Amino acid sequence: MDDFHNAEETAFVVDEVSSIVKESVEGVIGGNVYQHNRVNQWTSNVVEHCLSQLSKLGKPFKYIVTCIIMQKNGAGLQSASSCFWDNTTDGSCTVRWENKSMYCIISVFGLAI
Repeated sequence: MDDFHNAEETAFVVDEVSSIVKESVEGVIGGNVYQHNRVNQWTSNVVEHCLSQLSKLGKPFKYIVTCIIMQKNGAGLQSASSCFWDNTTDGSCTVRWENKSMYCIISVFGLAI
């Protein structure tokens, strides 16, 4: 039983990370309408808030967080990532959030220390 709890405390839990990301985006962007001049600040704030909340989990990970904000205007967006890591300890999570005027795509990579 101790091994299970220990593994849970040091695991990259996608549901846990996903809810942190969603709360961060809602808190930073929420119901705002897309404004080109605010995108840089929004992306920085979303990334910083995610990192702050992830570090509070106290898990032995280095985190990488990326954020893309795109206006809803019919344009397409393709994105891909590839990682060479240990599948038993490391993990990733991508969240797509949207409102009436924009998309926000956040990816979090957790690398065990």
